[in-house]
Amino acid sequence: MKKAGVTMILDNVKIYQPYEGYKANNIYHIEVHEGRIVGIHKGRYSSSNDQVIDVNGKTIMAGYNDSHMHLLRFGLLKKELDLTQVTSWKEMKEEVEKHYPEIEEEEWIFGKGFNDGQFTDIDHLLTAEDLDEINVNKYMYFMHQDGHECVISKKLLNKLEEEERFHKEPEDFKERDQNGELTGRFKDTAVHYINHHLWERSLQEATEALETAMPHLLKYGVTSVHTDDRSFIGSYKSLWKAYTEAEKRGNLPIQAHLHHYIFDRQDLESFIDSFDKRTGDGTDRVKVGAIKIFLDGTQRLHTAAMRQPYPDQPDSTGNLIYTQEQLNDMVSLASQNGMQVAMHALGDRAVESALTALEQYEANTEKLRHRIIHAQTMGEDLLKRTSKVGAYIETQPSFLMGEWNEKDQWVPETLLPYCDAFHKMIDHDIPITLSSDAPIGSLDPITSVFAAVNRTNTDHEPKGGWMQQERLSKDQSFYGFGVTPAELEFQEKKKGKIQVGHVADFVLLNNHPETVKNHELLNLMVEETWIQGECVFSRE
Repeated sequence: MKKAGVTMILDNVKIYQPYEGYKANNIYHIEVHEGRIVGIHKGRYSSSNDQVIDVNGKTIMAGYNDSHMHLLRFGLLKKELDLTQVTSWKEMKEEVEKHYPEIEEEEWIFGKGFNDGQFTDIDHLLTAEDLDEINVNKYMYFMHQDGHECVISKKLLNKLEEEERFHKEPEDFKERDQNGELTGRFKDTAVHYINHHLWERSLQEATEALETAMPHLLKYGVTSVHTDDRSFIGSYKSLWKAYTEAEKRGNLPIQAHLHHYIFDRQDLESFIDSFDKRTGDGTDRVKVGAIKIFLDGTQRLHTAAMRQPYPDQPDSTGNLIYTQEQLNDMVSLASQNGMQVAMHALGDRAVESALTALEQYEANTEKLRHRIIHAQTMGEDLLKRTSKVGAYIETQPSFLMGEWNEKDQWVPETLLPYCDAFHKMIDHDIPITLSSDAPIGSLDPITSVFAAVNRTNTDHEPKGGWMQQERLSKDQSFYGFGVTPAELEFQEKKKGKIQVGHVADFVLLNNHPETVKNHELLNLMVEETWIQGECVFSRE
């Protein structure tokens, strides 16, 4: 433990910077004072000092900044019923009964992470009718593994149909049977509506879930996050209280930027009128992030808005949630009130709509550094427009590991080279981040870097990488987990680098990334995580 006011020396350390030429074999010593880096010197430290720490040649690099995840949901998954490992309907029911041994005493039955598309003991996807096998008189809600689908019980379905605003949700996101009746299965923003309006955690539950998540982040060297959690707690004020309460208790070592997910203009106006902080404002550890807007869904469900029909569903091009006029209005209003905007736009038609909104003079995109999330399908015209307007793109390379062999079902062959086109983005001078979308994607940043660099799964398939021309270098990938996210926070002069004057948020790695072969990147491991000059995780 370092002493207050005393300069600590990290000695015998190698440095990795994805943008600066520190040689992999050189040894340095680094001075840290009051949570900041105050000196970087070549060679070993020569004086005697009880605050000298010999790190035995480990490699230091800036802590990882995950620019797109759902931290509260991740923490809740660790506390609540986790169904990610179940492989059958029978097993899912058994897990529910094990987690809720006294079902009759429960009002709500809740679970997350199931994937009934892989169940072998039923020949259809789960509906409210199936949930009767668990109990016919309970509110039941089960979220799919990818977060874009859910199935609810008949009792909850009846409650939902009483919600007037729910009937404004797009019909494409509501599954109906051959008689036109709701089946209890929902997609995309309809899922978010149910989370937000019908299931709200208490402040204590949310705070405890965040605290539960912390060791998992620190294990992987994640020192900052940008997170969209509002749907899991009801209101932004409640979300803010949960995070700041964890901070007050000394249980929030990371810095968290909290996005505010809005459903419509009225929702945005309510935030502006009732919350006095804007993007970047907040406490030491808790900051206001961006206004989050969903423009479309996901390709797996054919709800991502595409400019051409889906090859495996030629009568569909997905769904845009807002008209261009509605989106333009919300982006303008947010921007005029000092709020950065982050738009979920997965299909190329959604990206086009996002860009049209960002190209407005009122959007002030270059100054506010607005961002587009996912952009899984682009086009040459969209790349040029994104570069010109100055928008950032948040990518999730780990998704490729499980989706590369399905892309041709969702995207016309001519567009495949523009799917997850990370290298094209870089070539067009578009600033990109790498991120996890945890708990949907892998929390470990090394997994995302591996996927970006190799574009294969862990079995190294397909050989040479899918659309291998879109592979990133290690430097480009790690840059997207440090420097670029800091720019989105307007903190590039304070964090994201091992540099004098920057906050001492860093990791110590078992090897220098430059010495690790691309296909062996998963062997790279965080040995220690430090935040503001304090060691908060050690593998030893």
